[in-house]
Amino acid sequence: MRNSIKKALASKEGPLKNSYIERATPVNGGCIHNAWKLELENGRQFFAKTTSLENFPMLEFEAKGLITLNKFANNKLIKIPSPLLLEKIENTSILVMPWLNLKQGEQIALGKGLAALHKASTEDNPKSFGWGSNGFIGSGEQIKGWRSCWSNCFTELRLLPQLRHGKKWGITASEITRTIAWASDCLANHLPEPSLVHGDLWSGNAAVLEDGKGVLLDPAAWWADREVDIAMTKLFGGFTSDFYNGYESIWPLPSDLSTRTKIYNFYHLLNHANIFGGSYINQCKSTLKGLQT
Repeated sequence: MRNSIKKALASKEGPLKNSYIERATPVNGGCIHNAWKLELENGRQFFAKTTSLENFPMLEFEAKGLITLNKFANNKLIKIPSPLLLEKIENTSILVMPWLNLKQGEQIALGKGLAALHKASTEDNPKSFGWGSNGFIGSGEQIKGWRSCWSNCFTELRLLPQLRHGKKWGITASEITRTIAWASDCLANHLPEPSLVHGDLWSGNAAVLEDGKGVLLDPAAWWADREVDIAMTKLFGGFTSDFYNGYESIWPLPSDLSTRTKIYNFYHLLNHANIFGGSYINQCKSTLKGLQT
């Protein structure tokens, strides 16, 4: 790995050109890619992800998401790492970003920063929901496409593909039909403007810097209802009242989002069931019954 990154740095134009790696230390970085802290001879530090060549599209999608999110981020509130290097070297795919010193702390700037990002992107949105290229949510596929109607976008491009994939563990055709109809009905009168969302906002993909700024990592970005990000923060926990108070202070949320939260998070439960199986399948089966009562 170190030799592969060394070759990439030596050939890449820009601030990393010809840099020598003193140390490459494995760090926690998820279950799909390997993650590294790179320490250069001049004292600079970087974060790197490495994976197989066949997984290069995952890193490419992540890099595009980071770049797009950065266009709308308020740098006084939130930090989104910028891709410095995205390369295929020998049998390895590599994504290099700045190293960030993270800590536990108040999440008020994180909440404000997310709200400011949502608001700024909504004011300059593409007038459609979706994304222009195929992407990933974890290792699950997130298909490309655009829809002018939010309900159609979410049900056709997100929920339906996951439901169809779930046939392998027992979802029936009639359950798919009823669930899509129910979700479409619930979203029919909800008419948000497109916002750029992180897309995979659980606590492992958000953090706080030493100076108190929020951090967003590992996006599965797309143009969606901003509530999908808020919904996912409530799926696995880890976000404090400071986060939600910070968000509301910039852009208050509607009071009737609880049913939509359940629908939006069902997408993530389906994705987890399709990737990992196990207890997520039971959760999905329970949700399917609950949605149809």
